[in-house]
Amino acid sequence: MSQLPPLIELRAFEAAARHLSFKQAAAELGVTPTAISHHIRLLERYCGCPLFRRRPRPLSLTEPGERLFPAIRDGLTIFAGAIAAVKQDAGGRPLRITTTNAFAHCWLVPRLPGWGKLRPDVPMEVIGTDAVLDLKRREADVAIRYARTAPVDGTSQLLATDSFYAYCRPALKAKLRRVTDLHGQVLVHAFWSPSDTEAPTWQRWLALAGQRWKNVPAAKDMQHLSFREELHALEAVLSGQGIGIFSDVLVASKVADGTLVKAFDLRLPGYQFHLVHEADHPRQQIIRAFASWLGSTVASGRAD
Repeated sequence: MSQLPPLIELRAFEAAARHLSFKQAAAELGVTPTAISHHIRLLERYCGCPLFRRRPRPLSLTEPGERLFPAIRDGLTIFAGAIAAVKQDAGGRPLRITTTNAFAHCWLVPRLPGWGKLRPDVPMEVIGTDAVLDLKRREADVAIRYARTAPVDGTSQLLATDSFYAYCRPALKAKLRRVTDLHGQVLVHAFWSPSDTEAPTWQRWLALAGQRWKNVPAAKDMQHLSFREELHALEAVLSGQGIGIFSDVLVASKVADGTLVKAFDLRLPGYQFHLVHEADHPRQQIIRAFASWLGSTVASGRAD
């Protein structure tokens, strides 16, 4: 590698060029203005040309100084980010993942042993919440967002797109030979925002069923059980209390082991799962490793 001037000279130049003031650069670096001037003169001697115009005031960069400043500024930023990432990883700081409670409970947590086998040196903290945490403020390192379109609060990677079906226990399915058998059954509802006009609700399912089959019972002909939390609605269906509409991604393991079955093969379109992170996050290497593992796990459908 080519010989470089001392780091202190580069830091002095970057601070002085950013502030266009030796005094402010000195205050930032905790030295005297005389020391800043000395380090910059040494750097100018190394480069073989002046980097600042000192007269007339105010201080300004020469043409070589203007070319050098962005390179040194960006280089120091990269150095600082890399060192911060190494310190964080060496300290065993967990990688913080935020996602919805439902996705964390039904999909992510059962598959975390796979990440633990791959990277036992990187602990993880899962933040299950339906609130959108601010990645720019480092409220989390990575987010798995659930939305109709790609999020715009960071670099995003599409993981999967889901669909919604009506599910129930196999014993209840045996009683549902045709859609008219829904009469008198319990429909389990999970809350969706009224502003989401395309939400996968029973109202939309029954309307679509009416276009496909004849004699679909009206909502008033059935019993209803409603929950604010999707996980509570799922638990009600798992315990045999009725039929619920859920994401095929979230209930994939329950369908695979035979705990749940589709009551009817009628699909409602769903949403997208996106992995999101800040492009300038200091732990890019770990985040890329997690993104690669998550993407391959989603694609393979592995549960461990």
